[in-house]
Amino acid sequence: MARILQLDEAIAELVHDGDSIALEGFTHLIPVAAGHEIIRQGRKDLTLIRMTPDIVYDQLIGAGCARKLVFSWGGNPGVGSLHRFRDAIQNSWPVPLEIEEHSHAGMANRYAAGAAGLPFAVLRGYRGTDLPAQTDTIKPIECPFTGEQLTAVPALNPDVGIIHAQQADRAGNVQMWGITGVQKETVLASKRSLVTVEEVVDELTPRPGSVVLPQWVVTAVAEVPGGARPSYAQGYYDRDNAYYQQWDPISRDRGKFAQWLETEVQRERSAR
Repeated sequence: MARILQLDEAIAELVHDGDSIALEGFTHLIPVAAGHEIIRQGRKDLTLIRMTPDIVYDQLIGAGCARKLVFSWGGNPGVGSLHRFRDAIQNSWPVPLEIEEHSHAGMANRYAAGAAGLPFAVLRGYRGTDLPAQTDTIKPIECPFTGEQLTAVPALNPDVGIIHAQQADRAGNVQMWGITGVQKETVLASKRSLVTVEEVVDELTPRPGSVVLPQWVVTAVAEVPGGARPSYAQGYYDRDNAYYQQWDPISRDRGKFAQWLETEVQRERSAR
């Protein structure tokens, strides 16, 4: 049975310096509060994994938590670049950042392979691109049945997979609905997993199209109302578009970013 923990307890127990961690969500249900708790606890030397790293990864990188980013696209959605990410790549500030770039399909298939217990995934999508020349984890492979030249990418098995969902019951069964990405695969592929939820309820109400993660695949659940903000949680709150716009000038300036770390992230600790 998944254990119900406080967010700070869960991060302290599950996330260690040097871990590979995936905080997944696709526009919706992004585990922002968990990312901020990782910053507060001062984790370092992390390999950050995500299909579409956005502002919470910008914040983790700017706080010096990361040594490597494994990804397929990165940006402030609807606004522009991730400036803390750019500063780390271009100027090694606050620490150098290694990158491993894949396509969306490649990342999704890597998670699926990890969830299935397979060593790698096979796809056609890299042919005709320059990514194989830039990324060591993209290799040609010949189909043993047809002789077709395909591409193999290694499975993703993060040390810790972190997602956000709407509800969990008291036994640790998790339910999410609305737009979902690779959250299920992330949990199944990871050695340890944390699901932050809007609320813990006595009983989950079946919903058409919902994704249910049973208690035996989840390590820990933390009740964190608003834990996806400024992204949104269908049925609970809308996306805070102004936050994404306001992040751009903050992230462009090291001084403003440092002030943001001291005030906003630490203020969240008091609020929780």
